[in-house]
Amino acid sequence: MQPESILREAFARAVARADPALALAGHLPEPPTGRSFVAAAGKAAGSMAAAFEAAWPGPLEGIAVTRYGHGVPCRRIEVVEAGHPMPDAAGRDVARRILEAVESLGADDLFVFLVSGGGSALLALPLPGISFETKRAVTAALLASGASISEINTVRKHMSAIKGGQLAAAAFPARTVTLAISDVPGDDPTVIASGPTVPDPTTLGDARRILAAYGIDPITGLEETPKQLERCEFHLIATPRECLLDAALDGPPAWLLSDRIEGEAREVGKVMASMALHTRACGAPFPPPCLLLSGGETTVTLRGTGRGGRNLEFLLGLALALDGAPGIHAIACDTDGIDGMSACAGALLYPDSLARARALGLDPAACLRANDAYAIFAALDDLVVTGPTRTNVNDFRAILVES
Repeated sequence: MQPESILREAFARAVARADPALALAGHLPEPPTGRSFVAAAGKAAGSMAAAFEAAWPGPLEGIAVTRYGHGVPCRRIEVVEAGHPMPDAAGRDVARRILEAVESLGADDLFVFLVSGGGSALLALPLPGISFETKRAVTAALLASGASISEINTVRKHMSAIKGGQLAAAAFPARTVTLAISDVPGDDPTVIASGPTVPDPTTLGDARRILAAYGIDPITGLEETPKQLERCEFHLIATPRECLLDAALDGPPAWLLSDRIEGEAREVGKVMASMALHTRACGAPFPPPCLLLSGGETTVTLRGTGRGGRNLEFLLGLALALDGAPGIHAIACDTDGIDGMSACAGALLYPDSLARARALGLDPAACLRANDAYAIFAALDDLVVTGPTRTNVNDFRAILVES
């Protein structure tokens, strides 16, 4: 099998493992004696809602909010599309409707929350003392700062009327059952979509320290989040680790390095390059041929005005560090099908990628400095374009080291 086929098939297997149609049916809660209300939020919200209503045996009502272009038709659950990663008025309005709906539930009712990555931006309802414009401005500043997803979500929780356990608190005394597809390193329930239905361990002080650390002006109107919740359950139905393990089922021997890698995307690329080069030259720590798999959520600190998400930036950093070394190929993609603000999931890297880019008159190092990795891989026609996958278990990276 050709290197490109090996890498593409590994990515496809990882995405398939997180398909809600396969992952959700085995986790249905017991039907209540009262009403059953479903709220879904995230990039997988549409497909999760469709899978849930297909499997649910009784009466059902609900609302789902997902990113534009990621919706799935449902019969009993209304699906709304809204802005991501920047929240917009559609997300704010549907978040208010969901909050009002769960506040009407009683002790005999069931609230099912279907959550996946992206829910933080899509459930964008700020506290009464914080304007929507302030929330958008702070979100934009954090996204551009290089802050980790845990740091970003800590601030979001203390600005929100829904996140950090507040949605479950509003639903009480109804029973709350959360079914989650994880997109965060370590699968921390409090970080996935900023944990709307789980107790929040972060504090107001944490949020203020994060804002100060990244030079963002203090915000008035922040509030503390619930530290205890009653009648709440949380279940993971798909995780990055499970998807990476499925990616390793066929092809050359595969090694899972980590499912929780964080840090600057270009710097992670350098580290992965050193590991691949050592493996190729010395047969250690893994004997080639082999596939080096990793996941997690890297960050990009914006220094230029170029185009490209963290997976493309990782690949360009990897390429520059490999410097055309033979026998090493790679793929890096976001499992939701959209890398940053680009129209691709990610890209493929070949041993001759840098040489081909320079032959076209492009300067890969300059593109990296400008955060413009997209220009390189688009010119090479090496982008991986899947369209929305309607699931999300974070980044997928695979490096194929030939013998």
